[in-house]
Amino acid sequence: MNLSIAMPAMVNSSILPCLANGSDARDTCNATLPGFWAEGPVYDWGPDIQGVILSALSYGSFLASIPGGYVAGIFGAKRLIGAALCVSSILSLLTPHAADTGVALLIVLRVVQGVAQIMVVTSQYEIWLKWAPLLERNQLIIFSISGTVLGAFSVLLAGGFLCETLGWPSLFYISGGIGCACACLWFPLVYDDPERHPFISTCERDYIVHSLAQQVRVPYKSLPIKAMMKSLPLWSVLVSHFSVWWYVFVMMVYLPTYLHSVLAVNLKDSGFLSALIMGATFICTILGGLLADVLLSRKVLPLLAIRRLFMAVGVLFPSVFSMLLSWVSGSLSVAIAFLTLSLVPSSLCQVGALVNFLDIAPRYSGFLKGLSEVFTNLSGVIAPTVSGFFISQDTESGWRNIFFLSAAINLAGLVFFLVFGRADVQEWAKDQMLTRL
Repeated sequence: MNLSIAMPAMVNSSILPCLANGSDARDTCNATLPGFWAEGPVYDWGPDIQGVILSALSYGSFLASIPGGYVAGIFGAKRLIGAALCVSSILSLLTPHAADTGVALLIVLRVVQGVAQIMVVTSQYEIWLKWAPLLERNQLIIFSISGTVLGAFSVLLAGGFLCETLGWPSLFYISGGIGCACACLWFPLVYDDPERHPFISTCERDYIVHSLAQQVRVPYKSLPIKAMMKSLPLWSVLVSHFSVWWYVFVMMVYLPTYLHSVLAVNLKDSGFLSALIMGATFICTILGGLLADVLLSRKVLPLLAIRRLFMAVGVLFPSVFSMLLSWVSGSLSVAIAFLTLSLVPSSLCQVGALVNFLDIAPRYSGFLKGLSEVFTNLSGVIAPTVSGFFISQDTESGWRNIFFLSAAINLAGLVFFLVFGRADVQEWAKDQMLTRL
C-alpha cells in the first residue's frame, strides 16, 4: 500500500516536467515541491505507466504463487516466511533509490518484492494446519487474514502525513524498517508445530495436539493434477479469487488517487479517509469470521449455505454501490458513504469462497492457496493496468467504466460459485486418490 499512497506525491502535477536530456535516460526530476510537499523527487509518469508500476507487485506474486505453496507444504513454512519477509522489507528500503534510477529498475524491484510477499501469504496456511484446532480454525485464519487490512489501514492513516512532512521516501524507509524488525522477531518466536515450540505451556500443547490427532497430514510430493483440473468446486474457488479481488485491487491501488483527483481531497485527508475505510473493513472481517463460526457451531446453517451467504453479501453490496459512485461524486459525504459500502462488505467474501479450498481439500491447502493466489494476482496484474488505461483516456468516463467492469466481473464470479461451490472434502483430496504429478 505504501506505493499507492505515495504515488500522488511522486507524480504531483503541480511541478513542471523536466526538460529532456539526451545524455540522461532517467525519467526523474529532482525538483522540490514548493510549500505543500516535503522535499522529494517528482517523476513524469503518466497514468498508464503508473498502472504498470502499481501492477508490478502482482507480476511477481503471479510467478511465485504455486511454487511457494508447494515448497512450504514439503519443507515447512517458518524459514520460508521469515526469509521472504526479510527480503520484502529490504526491497522496501531500496524503493526510493530504484525510483530515482528509473522505471525499469523500480518495476524489477517490485516484481521481486511480489515474489517474496506471496511466499508469506501462501505459506501461513501450512502453519495454521498444525497450530489451529479444528473448531477454532476459521476464526484464527480470518483473524490473521485481517492483518492485511490492518497493515493497509496503518499505512493509509500515516502515509499522507509522512509524505507531507518528511517526504514520500520516508514512507518506504519506515515500513521497510518495521518489516525488518518483524523478521527479527519471527525466527526466535515462531515454530512450524507446537511440539517443537520451547515456550508453549504443556497444557496448551497437549490441547492442540489432541484436537488435531484425527488430522493425518503426510507431506506430499505428488499431486492429483488431472482430478484438480476437472473439479468444478475447485474452479469455483479459483474464479471467485479472480473476480472478488479485481475490485479490491483497483481500490487498494487507486483509492488515494480517486479521492485526490475525483473527489478533490488533499493527500493527507485522502489517506485518513482511506484509512477509515480500511479500518471498517478490518472490523468487518473479524466480525464475519466470528459470525460464521456462531452460525456453524449452533447449526443455524450448514457450512455450504454459510459460504454462499457470505459470498453473496460480499459481492452484491460492492457491485451495486460501486456502480452508483459515478453519479454521486458531486457530493463528498454521499460519495464517501457509497465508497465505504462498496468496499467494506467485500471482506465477507473471506468467509465465503476465499477460504473454501480448506473445506474441499485440506490436505493440499498450501498448494491450493498458492494456486488461488495465481488467480488473485492475475487479477492484480490486469485490474490496475486496465484501470490506468481507462483513466488515461478520460477521467470521468474512465472511472465509470472501471466501476461497471468490476461489478460485471464480480457478479459473474458469484454466479459461478453459487452453482458449482461445495463444502465437503472432494474424492481427489483424499489419500487413496493420490496420483503422480
